[in-house]
Amino acid sequence: MKKNLLKLTTVLVLVLLTVSLLSGCNTSSPKTPDDSNGGSEVQDDTVYEFRFGHAADQNNTWHKAAMKFAEEVEEKSEGRINIRVYPNEQLGGEIDNITAIQAGTADMVLSGESLQNFADIVGIMSTPYLIQDSDHLQAVINGEPGQRIEQAIEEGAGLKVLTYFERGPRMLTSNKPINDINDLDGLRLRIPNVPLFVEVWNEWGARPTPMDFSELFTGLQQNTVEAQENPLALTRSGGFYEVQNYVNNTAHVRGWIYMLIGEDQWNELPEDLQQVMIDAAQVAQDYEHQLFLEDEEAVYNFVVEEQGLEFIETDVTEMIQVAEEYYENNFSEEYLEMYNMIRDLR
Repeated sequence: MKKNLLKLTTVLVLVLLTVSLLSGCNTSSPKTPDDSNGGSEVQDDTVYEFRFGHAADQNNTWHKAAMKFAEEVEEKSEGRINIRVYPNEQLGGEIDNITAIQAGTADMVLSGESLQNFADIVGIMSTPYLIQDSDHLQAVINGEPGQRIEQAIEEGAGLKVLTYFERGPRMLTSNKPINDINDLDGLRLRIPNVPLFVEVWNEWGARPTPMDFSELFTGLQQNTVEAQENPLALTRSGGFYEVQNYVNNTAHVRGWIYMLIGEDQWNELPEDLQQVMIDAAQVAQDYEHQLFLEDEEAVYNFVVEEQGLEFIETDVTEMIQVAEEYYENNFSEEYLEMYNMIRDLR
């Protein structure tokens, strides 16, 4: 009898212990909506860290706009997105940044013509003497040509376009005056790694050499190249006025640069944070455009008036004729269609 009672007592103790343990497991399970939080869903508290690299220095309008974007995103996301901006090619050149994004070791970049290396049709945005002015440029970006370019970037490079920044016209700086196409003969010229640039400058008689922006000052200083072409803002920020004597008003490309994020990184964001990024990109675009307008006159005065580079009004008539003939004879059907579409938007 005593043995049976002892067994029964032991069983009851084990049952009570089991119930107690099960009750303890329930207290550690995820909380469900209740009156204490107003019935709302539990918010994702993940903090997303993004590395954003570009080529311009801290005084450039692009960098200022990138910083504005990062500040807007952090504020509007209430700290759920943290963007670290790396200017001066700290994460490498444009191509390095893009491949790093694809590999997952970087996340965002400012890039333009170099994207042709990943999506061929993007090269149309760097076609010399195609875009005429700011109004024409905006019509292209916001119309069908811009939509096609964005789609090509997404498919070819795995990058999503967040916004764009207008660029000043690309002008040639050199150590001899360039009065017309004849003065380009044999000119050792640094260009970005853009296939169409190589082809057209060859047609004009120059000797174009693709080179990273970070290597350009030393290349000019050591006479590896004797000329370069960029918007004047980059001529200023790169310090090229220290090793060049002339600004030649070729104004051969009017273009833009994209703010981009990796598609994989974008898709990791919940919808509410994607909207934060979109809204902040628009703020950054408006901010940069105002800075751009203010900076255009200031940068000319700095390079020409303060630093003393001589300004040459280059006769580009024959350059335009040679370029257009090259396009007609060498562009693919797809390129010619896009070229004519853009030209007709004037």
